[in-house]
Amino acid sequence: MKKIIMIIGAIILTLSLPLSSTAASTQRFPDVAPSHHFAEAVNDFAARNIIGGYPDGTFKPGNPITRGQAAAIIAKLTKLDMTKIKNPGFKDVSIANGYYKAIAALAEAGIISGYGDGRYGPNDYVTRGQFASILVKAFDLPRYDFHSIKNPFRDIHVSQSHGENILILYKLGITTGTSSNTFGINAAVTRGQAAKLMKATEEKKPSMVTLEAEDVGMDKIDGVIRQTDTDLYESVMVYGKPGYTKTKIQLIPLKEGKGTLNVSGRMLTGASIEKGYHVQVEKVSGVLKLRLQETDDYLPTEAPLEISAGEKIQNISLSTVDGKFISDNIVFKNCPSTISKPDNMCIKIDQPGEYIATVHFVTGAEVRYAIEAKLPKNAYFYYEIQTMRERLSYTFDIEDLFEDYHYFDQEVVKNIGKHTILTDSAETIATITRTPGTNIFHTTAKSNGSVTIQFEKLVWGSYHEISDGMPGIVRGISIDVQEMYGIINISASTIFEGQYGP
Repeated sequence: MKKIIMIIGAIILTLSLPLSSTAASTQRFPDVAPSHHFAEAVNDFAARNIIGGYPDGTFKPGNPITRGQAAAIIAKLTKLDMTKIKNPGFKDVSIANGYYKAIAALAEAGIISGYGDGRYGPNDYVTRGQFASILVKAFDLPRYDFHSIKNPFRDIHVSQSHGENILILYKLGITTGTSSNTFGINAAVTRGQAAKLMKATEEKKPSMVTLEAEDVGMDKIDGVIRQTDTDLYESVMVYGKPGYTKTKIQLIPLKEGKGTLNVSGRMLTGASIEKGYHVQVEKVSGVLKLRLQETDDYLPTEAPLEISAGEKIQNISLSTVDGKFISDNIVFKNCPSTISKPDNMCIKIDQPGEYIATVHFVTGAEVRYAIEAKLPKNAYFYYEIQTMRERLSYTFDIEDLFEDYHYFDQEVVKNIGKHTILTDSAETIATITRTPGTNIFHTTAKSNGSVTIQFEKLVWGSYHEISDGMPGIVRGISIDVQEMYGIINISASTIFEGQYGP
C-alpha cells in the first residue's frame, strides 16, 4: 500500500490569529500615535497580551529592546512551554530573574544562545542582526542559502553569524536596510521596530512544510535529489548540528499542481536509501495543501532526437530493437532547453528498453535513431536516456564546433593552420579529408573508435563568462565513431583543456 503523507502548506499558528480590526487598531498607549509606522503592530500585540507597557502607561517605542524583553515577547508569541524547562546555565540569569523562564525555553528550543563567556546579557540591547536570527529561528522561516539571495547590503557578508538570516528576512520582505545599501547589523532595535518586525514576520511567513527523517521512514535525511518542479514548490535543506538538531527539508508550495520529489537518506545501519514521491499541491479554503504519496512508479521520459536546422519532420515511427512495432505516428515536440538544443525534437518513452525510431522528413528522406531507456538510480522518476542518430558521413566547418562556447578566438578559428592526425591507424576508424584552403573537414565512418587531430595554432576560449567559468585552450578536435544497436554515428568535437593556473 502506498504511503500518503498529508501536510498543510500554511502552518496556521493559533497565536497569530488576528483579533477584530477594531481591537487591533485601538490606541493602547499615549505615546504610540496612529500615524506611527509601528502603531498597528504595537496595538495588535498589546490586545493579544503579547507585549505590555511601562507602569506609567506608556510604551516607550523609541527605547532599545533588551535581550531579556525580547526573550519574554518571543516566548509568548510562539507559545513556548515555560513550565517544563531546564536551566541553560547562563551565569548572569538566575532562577529569580524575571526573564528566566522565557530565556530558558528559547535556549532549549535553539532560538537564542549566550555569549562566549557564558553570559546571556539580559539587559543588553538586541542588535538588528541578533533580532534577525531570533525571528528566523522562532518562526522557523525557510533557511534560504546566503548565495541564493541577491545581497544589496555592503555591510552584510557570508562569514557573519547573522548574515544569512538577515538576507532571509530581506528576501521575504520582512525588513529593509537603514539605507538602500546598508543594513546596520550592530544597531540596536527599538521596541517599536521590534513589534513591527514581529508582525511582519507573522504576516509574511510563506506557506511551508517541514519534512523530517521519520516522516519518510529514514533515520537521517541527506537531501533532495534532482528537483525539477521548481515552479511548483521550493525545497530548502536545513542542516542539523550533530548531537543537537536533525537535518530536515523545508517544502514551500508556490502554486497548485502536480510534481515529484526524490529524497535520499540513510538508516542507522549505514545503508543508503532513496525514495520517490508524487507531489500534489492544491488550495483548500484559501490554504495551500501539499500531499506526498510514496511511489516506485516511473514517468514517461523525453528522448531527444538530433535534428539539423532546416529539417522538417513528417512523422516518426517507433519499434523495439528486436522488431516489435509500436507506432508509426509517435507524438513529437521541440525539446525543452534544459534537455537539448532547440532544433532537436523529443519523443516520450514510457517503458525501459531498446528502441529504433525512424524519422520521416517531408523531403522523403528517412533517418534512424537508436534509443536506450534504462531504469534510473536513486529513485529518480525518469529513465536514463541515450539516443544516437545514424550518420555514416559528416562534413563540418571547424567554426561550427564552437557554437556552444561563450567566447573563442574567432580569428584563430578561421585559420587553424595545418592539422596533424595523432592517432595510429586512424584510417581504420574513419576516412578524413580537408578541403584545401579551408577549415572544412569531410569524414566517413569505418569502425568504432576515436581519432585525435591537432591544430597548428591553439584556440583560446571559454564555455562560460570569464568571471563565472574556466577559460582554456583548444588544441584540436576528436572524430568519434560509435555503434548502438547496429546504428553507426560519426561526430566531431573540440578537445578543450581548462586553465587552472594564472
